[in-house]
Amino acid sequence: MQNGHGMANGNSKGTGPRQVPSGTKLFKEIETLATFTDNHQEIKNGAIFVRDNVIQWAGKTEDLPQEFSTADEVLSLKDHVVIPGMVNTHHHMFQCLTRCVAQDSQLFGWLSTCYPAWEQMKAGDMTTACKLAMAELIMSGCTTSSDHCYIYPNDVTIGDCIKAAREIGMRFHPTRGAMSLGKSKGGLPPDSCCEEEPAALQEMEVAIKTYHDKSKYSMLRMGLAPCSPFTVTQDLMVEAAKLARKYEGVRLHTHMAENQEDIDYSMKVYGCRPKKYIEDVGWDKDDVWFAHCCMLDKAETQQFASCGIGIAHCPSSNMRLASGIAPVASYLDAGVNVGMGVDGTSSNDSGHMLAEVRLAMYLQRGGNGRLDINCRKALQLAIHGGAKNLGRDDIGQIAPGFAADFVAWRTDAIGFAGGKHDPVASLIMCAPSVGWVDMSVINGDIVVKDGKLQTLDMQALIAEHNEVSARLCKFLPAEWQYGVTVNI
Repeated sequence: MQNGHGMANGNSKGTGPRQVPSGTKLFKEIETLATFTDNHQEIKNGAIFVRDNVIQWAGKTEDLPQEFSTADEVLSLKDHVVIPGMVNTHHHMFQCLTRCVAQDSQLFGWLSTCYPAWEQMKAGDMTTACKLAMAELIMSGCTTSSDHCYIYPNDVTIGDCIKAAREIGMRFHPTRGAMSLGKSKGGLPPDSCCEEEPAALQEMEVAIKTYHDKSKYSMLRMGLAPCSPFTVTQDLMVEAAKLARKYEGVRLHTHMAENQEDIDYSMKVYGCRPKKYIEDVGWDKDDVWFAHCCMLDKAETQQFASCGIGIAHCPSSNMRLASGIAPVASYLDAGVNVGMGVDGTSSNDSGHMLAEVRLAMYLQRGGNGRLDINCRKALQLAIHGGAKNLGRDDIGQIAPGFAADFVAWRTDAIGFAGGKHDPVASLIMCAPSVGWVDMSVINGDIVVKDGKLQTLDMQALIAEHNEVSARLCKFLPAEWQYGVTVNI
């Protein structure tokens, strides 16, 4: 388990804050600029003027005010569609090291299969995994992500995740999680993957004091995230909530009502469904968002709406693990805020944000006949819903005063052929064939240009990641080690 305080790794090389870019940038001649402002403005031949890390002006290129007509850097985005960067509100980034494992298992069986590999991770492995996961998110249109990191074997700390974010340039909301209820205490994970609760709480507070930045346009805000009702005690849930609320802007996150196994466990151990459990542990507040929530009943849905509790919808993971389909349209009807999450890329097994949004839309249509969950509404979940889950009012719109976080795809690519009359809808209906972003701007920095990540060597990262994955996967049960022959 983790030794010492997270602050040790937090101050290591590579974890220092990235400098705010200085100077001005003008992005002009944008074929379609979807601002996602309150009036849903979509602009042809658009332009965006950025000073340092903040948007100063957005509108038609021909309407550029004189003061914004020149800049230190001028870029043309002809044949591009631009939207605000999407916000991922549920992930376990370390899990991309064990993709395609336990392919035919439900949640509890899948977790039990993966733990033997995960408990072998070291600090450098965690950083490599997070960089790979962040690269995949960025290339698929995400500019801000949370991460639910709940396992700290060997020398791993939350600082290893933060190091990755600062190197790659992603706006990051890490949540310091924990597991404390091992098999010997009636929980699911092996004892070797768990922490003692006083030590976990101490590490949570150290992480907040070391890393949390509550300021506007912050690139890093901490959250606290005990793993789940079946991996921690109610005491840890209670104490984590008290701790988070000592600090401004520190939010709370965990899994809830993911599948029937989850509900059955809570009924057996705690004698209640999610509604009472949430009340008992003090998580019935508007600083909380839960992942999955496939199994909420009407009373729980109303509880979420009245308390301001958010949901991170993870459609691919829920389908992959046969957990169910969250009734997102009904949640929205009730006034519940819903954002998007890719979940860990071992239960998805992809971190493609745009493809996740597409699936979310089609599930509500195929499962509930809800044609009103359209392309723009689905994107709103991933942009506005995500920003609200994370407590952000400074991202999610291309408008003056908002952080300069936006992404662009080329519309002269094969995925848009035949759909250029509506490039915004084509992003969803033609995804994932529209491919990776051509440009990503995060906090005013151009992180992707001409389809290439600018902040690290992608091929070198992939090679390093595959080496780590191969080493860890040797600890999986024999039927899931590399090289296995599967008989159908």
